[in-house]
Amino acid sequence: MKSTTVPREGLFIPREGFPFRQSPSRHRKEPLPRATVTSAFPSLAAGKAMSKGRAEAAAGAPEILLRYLQEQNRPYSAQDVFGNLQREHGLGKAAVVKALEQLAQQGKIKEKMYGKQKIYFANQDQFDMVSDADLQGLDAKIVALTAKVQSLQQSCRHMEAELKELTSALTTPEMQKEIQELKKECAGYTERLRNIKAATNHVTPEEKEQVYREKQKYCKEWRKRKRMATELCDAILEGYAKSKKQFFEEVGIETDEDYSVTLPDP
Repeated sequence: MKSTTVPREGLFIPREGFPFRQSPSRHRKEPLPRATVTSAFPSLAAGKAMSKGRAEAAAGAPEILLRYLQEQNRPYSAQDVFGNLQREHGLGKAAVVKALEQLAQQGKIKEKMYGKQKIYFANQDQFDMVSDADLQGLDAKIVALTAKVQSLQQSCRHMEAELKELTSALTTPEMQKEIQELKKECAGYTERLRNIKAATNHVTPEEKEQVYREKQKYCKEWRKRKRMATELCDAILEGYAKSKKQFFEEVGIETDEDYSVTLPDP
């Protein structure tokens, strides 16, 4: 059997056209996996279906764009039209540009250059002429509707605030439960106050004043001794080779800060 050798090593194709792989050591023919031949069929079918859908959308693009421009009656660029209608109608940008140019050539819409960009809008000849009185009436209607919209928006904001307040408020069962807990807590305080009033070992004002004086005395001494210890440690640390933390660990000094203790206000 004659064969045509290709540049890739170990692969040749006979005249029948069926590919075989040739081993470098043995002339044994093995067919290549058929998946390499048929794997492209599903994607090819999907691509044809997608192309068909785009072709159908492009065919109806002029009618869609003409209706859109007439309904909106305002100027648009090709990019604006594409962005507004692409999701709803599946139009490509090239189809949009082509349809707009076609409509402009047919005189169904108007186009104007705005800088380096073309602007398209509906042909104004198809609309009725509006007098100045009608325009003033429309302006007055716009003002009235704008005021109404602002009033409704303000009402909506008040209602949203009220709804938020009601949503965050306690429900009736929750309020009843909290009332019971507060009554129970109040009863406990009342009983505690009754016991305090019934006690016979009350502290006299003189004894209370004495306690305050002793507190101030001890706090003053505490502050004085802490200052002396701090100054002494600072003097030692001036000639100490290690850090303050290491010095405290070696000597065994415990500070108020280690235990989150602060001096009371004088």
